[in-house]
Amino acid sequence: MRTELTDSNYKYKHLYYLIMKKYYLLSLVTASLIGATCIQCTSPKQKSGENSLPQKSELFATLPDCCPTPDGMAVAPNGDLILACPNFADITQPACLMRITKDGKITKWLDVPVLEETGWASPMGIAFNEEGDLFICDNQGWSGAEKAKNKGRVLCLKFDNGQLKETITVASGMEHPNGLRIRNGKLYVTQSSLSQIKDPSGLLVSGVYCFDMNDRDVVVTNTSEDKNLITTVITKNPEVQYGLDGIVFNEAGDLFVGNFGDGAVHRIKMDAEGKVVSNDVWAQDTTQLRTTDGMCIDDKGNIWVADFSANAVARIDKDGKIQRIAQSPDCDGSDGGLDQPGEPIVWNGQVIVSCFDLVTGPDKVNTKHDKPFTLAKLSLEEKE
Repeated sequence: MRTELTDSNYKYKHLYYLIMKKYYLLSLVTASLIGATCIQCTSPKQKSGENSLPQKSELFATLPDCCPTPDGMAVAPNGDLILACPNFADITQPACLMRITKDGKITKWLDVPVLEETGWASPMGIAFNEEGDLFICDNQGWSGAEKAKNKGRVLCLKFDNGQLKETITVASGMEHPNGLRIRNGKLYVTQSSLSQIKDPSGLLVSGVYCFDMNDRDVVVTNTSEDKNLITTVITKNPEVQYGLDGIVFNEAGDLFVGNFGDGAVHRIKMDAEGKVVSNDVWAQDTTQLRTTDGMCIDDKGNIWVADFSANAVARIDKDGKIQRIAQSPDCDGSDGGLDQPGEPIVWNGQVIVSCFDLVTGPDKVNTKHDKPFTLAKLSLEEKE
């Protein structure tokens, strides 16, 4: 069934769509549109300077129909790449996790356990701990549905010989859980919107939550009273009110989070007890990075960032210098183009990038959702 946001129902649901991942118009397409002939990667939005960027992305994988909106990724204990598919583009497809082996075999691993109240799951950020448990940000609120408001969860999936054995709710009641990383037995989760926390400026507040891996059934209120809320930021760009998203740690234990709307990366320092001692903008250059979606870090300490709105990927060196590495015009991803990149990950000596390919709007290069559903790839180092 095709669903479109008209001007009238957009205003009606305005409060809910403020917490959607990329804030602007969400177009859900029919199976017939998904099956239509895809456009080629040519667009008047492409700038001449894009041809001189260090790399051009290449096609890594074409995904099956059960994965129309690929998002977060993590490396499994056996080395396979696990991909979260919240499937916002086709609600007839259950949200699932895909498995990709080093020899390129792609299979559906499992459907993510749904929330009974809504009937669906929305897996975005994912991460494994050393024991092989998989933690998932179930971003229920991204859908914009009233029944999913403040119903986001952090889940822990436990396995036995690769089969799901138990699903544990670490936290519930979350407005917009998005990115997730694990360090020293703690889960660090970005909440991209905390609309109940009001800043005098009227601008969006978002934040970082910290849970213990053994926490169970923590009820989040999305207010400053939450004991698990360790820091907040303001998104200053009034045109893109969408907050903290991507998240990584460096070897020194500094936490880096991307403020999506501002195209900025914050560095958060903590003391030995995990208390935040500083939270500052560490890297920002909108000529090189417009929006900060998913992030990963390589062995040299470079942070790779998916620039969702610009169809680009940037790299930030250890000194905080940002460089756009690759960019694509509006495309269908069939030739390896960055078709609205959602998250990068370093895997098997390459940077793999999920192509979310769904959200449209005046600040987005992407103009529609279409087949194929893809992952792109970049080199860790530029070729001489």
